[in-house]
Amino acid sequence: MTAQLIDGKTIAQQVREEVAADVARRLASGKARPGLATVLVGDRVDSATYVASKQNACAELGMESFHNQLPGDTSQEEVEALVRNLNADPKVNGILVQLPLPSHLDEERVLQLINIEKDVDGFSPLNIGRLAQKGREPLFVPCTPFGCIYLLEKAGVTIEGANAVVLGRSNIVGMPAALLLIGKNATVTVCHSRTRDLPAVVRQADILIAAIGKMEFVRGDWIKPGAAVIDVGINDKPDPTKKRGYRLVGDVNFEEAVEVAGHITPVPGGVGPMTIAMLMKNTLRAAEIQAP
Repeated sequence: MTAQLIDGKTIAQQVREEVAADVARRLASGKARPGLATVLVGDRVDSATYVASKQNACAELGMESFHNQLPGDTSQEEVEALVRNLNADPKVNGILVQLPLPSHLDEERVLQLINIEKDVDGFSPLNIGRLAQKGREPLFVPCTPFGCIYLLEKAGVTIEGANAVVLGRSNIVGMPAALLLIGKNATVTVCHSRTRDLPAVVRQADILIAAIGKMEFVRGDWIKPGAAVIDVGINDKPDPTKKRGYRLVGDVNFEEAVEVAGHITPVPGGVGPMTIAMLMKNTLRAAEIQAP
């Protein structure tokens, strides 16, 4: 069999169009334009690229963006003072501190400072804590896991009652994805480097979310026939036929898995576009919470 591709580009564009329409209606009713503040410390090229894409998305969807660039040697006190100022600024509905921060800074302290109503990245301990507890809802869910679940639902994959395996246990993707799946009534196994007989565990999955950061790690014979595979990985694979000398691949061996799975996300064009789309959705929600 050949899996049905889950087109993240198309689904993300639909989300963006819905957000743009809601922003336009909000402005037409005389309400304030939603605003997203980004904080970038240092000069990492990848981080700067991510922040620029978020600013561009804001402009495209009719939102304000407020960029704050700080030198790599900025002190903990200076970063914390900036976050406090953004918390107090009524024009700023969402605050996004681009991670990772330079090693001399305490990320946890910075994230804890962000007002829960402005935590559009969903990384506040309060939002994650709510996500982990029955009967409590976070104000915001981390954008990449949020996008993973959204893709599954849009593809018509049944989550309730499914055996789901999450490969990876990071705070950014793996753990929040597992909590979201539990909230959707899946039976969830979280795998990691110490999991025994990993291929056998993965073969039990009706739904697999791969976020382990290892190029083409999951082989086709690990996949249960008909399973839904969400590949979060983005890895550079050497390819002399490409102008830049490499191509992007995921954590799943796509060529093998596509012949076994029922649904699968490609890399690129799968989960990646969803992250910013869900950030825009969260930013609009923040504006509606703060100024309904």
